[in-house]
Amino acid sequence: MPRLTLLAALLLTVFGTHADEVQVAVAANFTAPMQQIAAGFEKETGHKAALSFGATGKFYAQIVNGAPFEVFLAADDETPARLEKEGHAVAGSRFTYAIGKLVLWSANPDLVDAKGDILKKGGFRHIALANPKTAPYGAAAIEAMTKLGVLARLEPFFVQGENISQAHQFISTGAAELGFVALSQVYKEGKVTGGSMWAVPASLYQPILQDAVLLAKGKDKAAPAALIIYLKGPKARAIIKSYGYDL
Repeated sequence: MPRLTLLAALLLTVFGTHADEVQVAVAANFTAPMQQIAAGFEKETGHKAALSFGATGKFYAQIVNGAPFEVFLAADDETPARLEKEGHAVAGSRFTYAIGKLVLWSANPDLVDAKGDILKKGGFRHIALANPKTAPYGAAAIEAMTKLGVLARLEPFFVQGENISQAHQFISTGAAELGFVALSQVYKEGKVTGGSMWAVPASLYQPILQDAVLLAKGKDKAAPAALIIYLKGPKARAIIKSYGYDL
């Protein structure tokens, strides 16, 4: 379906309907901004967004096996495209809602230097990252370490989280001295919220294009259609930008 035709259909679905609930699968890196967006969405439309957070790869498996999700906000662009191709998502509904950034972060304000040289110098026992097989930020971390030539040396120190939220938890609780997380997890309104950080240069990993898609179970339903429209609007985009994402 052409994109303009799809948007018109979504608008027709949204208006003149009663408030409802939409089941949303959300990549773990987008937890904080999506919680804020969902609150504004409910206040403005009356619809409620029931949010589930996790790894993109695991959500893919759940969706193809019949999970009741109606909208999917992934941490990559490949998984939504695959769901669309396989008929699990509405053709033409996919769009990039955010471009993610990878950072090396420590809860210790004096540990991570501004150039990330600690990866070559060492001096730590554990480094956290998300599972690269299911989490795009984990895959980006592996790619960055490979290009820096430090992967083989650092692998024995890996503490692997199921998703990027668990990787962040390992670092914030001290289970790992440092690790790779999403900028959005340690950044708000133009500043790092604590600890020390190195923004991994974009040249060291493939762009993290995060796509959203209307899933087949959400087709022709008011709340999912309304959320897709809201995510593209200025209020949601302002929140996304405030967490350090590019648009």
